[in-house]
Parts: sequence; C-alpha cells; structure tokens
Amino acid sequence: MKLSVVILNYKVPYHLMLCLDSVERAIKNLDAEIIVVDNNSKDESVAWVKRYFPNVICIENSNNSGFSKGNNLGIKQAKGTYICLLNPDTVVGENCFINALAYAEKNDDLGALGVRLISGTGEYLKESKRQVPTPRVALEKMVGYDKNYYHWLHFAKNGKVQVLVGAFMLMRKDRYWEVGGLDEDYFMYGEDIDLSYKFLKKGYQNYYLGSERVIHFKGESTVKDKKYRERFFGAMHLFYKKHFKEKSLGLIKPGLKLLEGLYVMKTQQRNKPQNLKQILCIETEAEHNRAISKQVDLPLHLADKKLILKKDFYASLIVIEAKALAYEEIIYLIQKQKAKQNRFRLIPSNFNFALGSDSSFTQGEIIKF
Repeated sequence: MKLSVVILNYKVPYHLMLCLDSVERAIKNLDAEIIVVDNNSKDESVAWVKRYFPNVICIENSNNSGFSKGNNLGIKQAKGTYICLLNPDTVVGENCFINALAYAEKNDDLGALGVRLISGTGEYLKESKRQVPTPRVALEKMVGYDKNYYHWLHFAKNGKVQVLVGAFMLMRKDRYWEVGGLDEDYFMYGEDIDLSYKFLKKGYQNYYLGSERVIHFKGESTVKDKKYRERFFGAMHLFYKKHFKEKSLGLIKPGLKLLEGLYVMKTQQRNKPQNLKQILCIETEAEHNRAISKQVDLPLHLADKKLILKKDFYASLIVIEAKALAYEEIIYLIQKQKAKQNRFRLIPSNFNFALGSDSSFTQGEIIKF
C-alpha cells in the first residue's frame, strides 16, 4: 500500500465529516487507506464515521491520550509505505496526495513534507513552515521580532525548510519510526517541532510544498483557554529542555511567561466580528438555501461558480456546496475572494450542515439544516 492517512479526532464530528469527504476524493486513484483515531470524544464522531464512511478504519481510544499517543496508535496499524498526519479540521484538494507523494519520491533524503496551509478565510498561515526555534530565535519572537522564526522561503515556492506543522505532515513510515516517531511525553503542541527537529538531527531534510494548498480551520477544534495556554507553553519548555543546554532555560522560562501574557492580550484584541451585507450561495441545493435564509438574517443571492471565479465580492457570507464543486475549486475560490471581508461556509457532500471559521482564535460556526 502506498499511503496511510492518519487523522486524530477529538470532539469535532462536523469538521471530521468535511475532512473525510475531501480525503476520500483525494485518495480515489491511490492505493491508500484512511485511519481515524478517536480520542474518546463521547459524541457523534465514531458513529458518523461508521455510518457515512464505512471504508475508513476507525480506532476507538478508551481515553484522551493526547496528540502523540493517539497518532502513534493509528500509525502502528498503518499499512502504507508513506503516512500522512492530518488534522480533522483540514480540507484537501483532489490532487493533494498525488502531488505530495510525487514530490516526496523525488527527494531521497526526505524527512517530512508539509504544504501551504490557509485559514478558513483564505489567509496564508505562517506556521506552515518555520525555523527551528532555538533559544535565540524564540527570544527574538517573544519581543516581536519574528523574521528568524518563520522560514524565509516564499510561501508559494517549494523547497527545504526546518520545521513543519502537525496539521499536515507526510513521511516515510520506516523513517518516522527510525527517529522515534512523535514523542509521547508531549500531550498536545510542540510535538511537530520536536519531530521535525529529530529528522534534521538524523541527517534528513524537511520539505515544504508551497504549490499545494490545504485549508486548516485553525482554532476550530481548540478552545484557546487557560488549559490550552498551559499545555502549549509547557510543551515548548519540554522541547528546550530536551534539545538545548540547561543554561539556555534560564532565559527561556521568564520569556515564555511574558509571551503567555502577550498571547492572552492578542486573543482578546483579535476576536472582532465582521459586518456582512449578503449571503451568496454557490451551486447550493434549494432546501439548503431555505434553511440558511431562515437562520441568517441577510439577503440571499444565488450564483454559479463561473460568476464567483470571475467577479470579486465583498462583505458576503459565501456558502459553497461541495457536491457541485471539486475541493480544489473551493480552495481556489476561497483564496480568490479572501481579504474582502468575506466569510465562507462549506457544505460537505450529502450532509445537511455548513461550517467555516472566521478567526484563528475562536472555534468555528456550524449552520445545521
């Protein structure tokens, strides 16, 4: 088998359905499998996977064991030569894995491969590619100088980078285990930096595929509360303790405390709603249009994909029916209509809900029909 796509899920059934809809299309012409590990969500997630995606391998964890342990559980059952760690709050295009595998196979020194991640509003996510956050680089970022934190490679280019993000990481399975896989000392956050760095220390190279775009509804599946902050900054402390000299921690500890306070302020400042003028439904079914118009008090207009690909729209809630469009078209459409105060909601094939994300700092919105 060529590829195993491993998706760790925790309490995001709606996002998981959209993700699986896109992934099933993307592996249609590949010898591949999808493995979902559910970290004891206690919601509809497992039942929906079994009902709507019967070909997906579903592993039910008895407890929430964290990101590393959950993914390792799935990878141990993976049959693919390559594995791809994928977040449940992502959307991939139909040719995503085909293109990623083709690029990976051209590079004999491959450690991990990442792609260009964009937000639910179409904005490029800078954490798609980063430098190793050495103590010096980390301190610079803490004081607002992040030039050396995010990798210099242009976001649309392909090439070598140092650190990738765990929302999408494609690797050879044998090399994954060669470097020890995801470190299970991390519960959540930091493990992708750690894994990227372990590949580099073993002499492999990490690659970024800027030509391939994937939606990452960053913030969808995570509430940015006190527990989140404690886990995030605790993970960073673990990374420095593991990979750098003890004397470096004297500067890092107070720096992390300062950064945590700044993060809270930033979250409070950025969570601001946008005013919308209309609903624009792209190739949507009549029953969905009626349901949306009842729930959202805005004028509703219908449009086909040719119109929205040709004309720019502003301050619109753009609802897109995935049954009528390829996910690659949807991703392109969102990129084209970004930065115009537009918001986007996607309806997965054969489902009666639409979802999207307007901010990286808050959970997304689901419109149920």
